[in-house]
Amino acid sequence: MNDEEIISKIEEESKKLGLWKQIKEDFSVPKLNDPALNSNIELFFNYPGVWAVINHRVAHRLYKKGFKLLSRMIMGLTQFLCHMDIHPAATIGRRVFIDHGIGVVIGQTAIIEDDVLIYQGVTLGGVSLNKGKRHPTIRANSVIGSGAKVLGNITIGKNGKVGANSVVICDVPKNSTAVGVPAKIIKRDDKNGRLNHGDLPDVTKEMFEYLLKRVALLEHAVRDHDGIDLSNQDHDLECIYKRFISAMNATDKN
Repeated sequence: MNDEEIISKIEEESKKLGLWKQIKEDFSVPKLNDPALNSNIELFFNYPGVWAVINHRVAHRLYKKGFKLLSRMIMGLTQFLCHMDIHPAATIGRRVFIDHGIGVVIGQTAIIEDDVLIYQGVTLGGVSLNKGKRHPTIRANSVIGSGAKVLGNITIGKNGKVGANSVVICDVPKNSTAVGVPAKIIKRDDKNGRLNHGDLPDVTKEMFEYLLKRVALLEHAVRDHDGIDLSNQDHDLECIYKRFISAMNATDKN
């Protein structure tokens, strides 16, 4: 399904459901996604992400009918009140939940399908000044971790997951998890519906361990080939290495 077909499907479902039923559905989403919600009254004071999406529902309809300035004014006021910048032309599907929401940016040509969970500080941005599709497409049931930057005309596949503070500049296949700067695919065909950051690998730590082992291997090769005596330096290097490993292990325990 291409972007035009996704937009057409989302717009058609929105028309069938109607604005007020869609807003009512948006109010019900936090109950399914946030165990901190204790009462409906909290929705009015503690969930700016919900209000940002609801205001976008109104502004988007006005934008599609040609009231572009009015729709921009509505989202400008929403930006001031909710601290999120969502363009009224962006396409947002059903049951999209922006948790906490502060600092979220969603660009003009972004497409977000149904049941997507977005955390605070996420940017769905562009990398081009050309007109046309320049923002990401987020397929259904995806999770975008806090602080993540998803940039350009790329696609996060269905049930995709992006780790916190990752920078994604390439497509992420469905049922996959992307982590890092720039993001790399670390899990494929993962049908788990939630992103457990505690289970994500420490890519930096793994790279350090690789480099240390590689340097040690090269030292042994040089020593054996050229007969160089490094015994005087070995003790100091071994102490530094042990302190480094101890510090990483202490971080893991914390």
